[in-house]
Amino acid sequence: MTEIVISFLILFGVFFILVGSIGVARLPDVYTRLHAPTKAATLGIIGLLLASLMYFLVFENHGESTGVFAGKHILTIIFIFVTAPVGAHMLTRAAYIAGEKKFEGTCLDELEGRYPKAAQGEACQSED
Repeated sequence: MTEIVISFLILFGVFFILVGSIGVARLPDVYTRLHAPTKAATLGIIGLLLASLMYFLVFENHGESTGVFAGKHILTIIFIFVTAPVGAHMLTRAAYIAGEKKFEGTCLDELEGRYPKAAQGEACQSED
């Protein structure tokens, strides 16, 4: 049963990393492209780290469970969970302030007019 859970966590992590990689290649602008790897790091890497934690917790000494708790795994998961979204937010804000163009389908810009160098786009018209 443990092998099934570990395999599921590995597949879960690999799926999100694959989706994040595809998102980086396919999404239209820097703002949406940064969203994809942030989710991949947060969900994909955490899935792989949980699988690794479970593997070493259960199968460490050739099938004999020693019950050793892998604190490094938990600390790494917490670190990634906290820093990946913050880092992506900072990169996105820096790109906005530097004037990186937005995707033409972007309708809402809550920071419009706040930064002089920021690229100003056309407002989307809603079709009523």
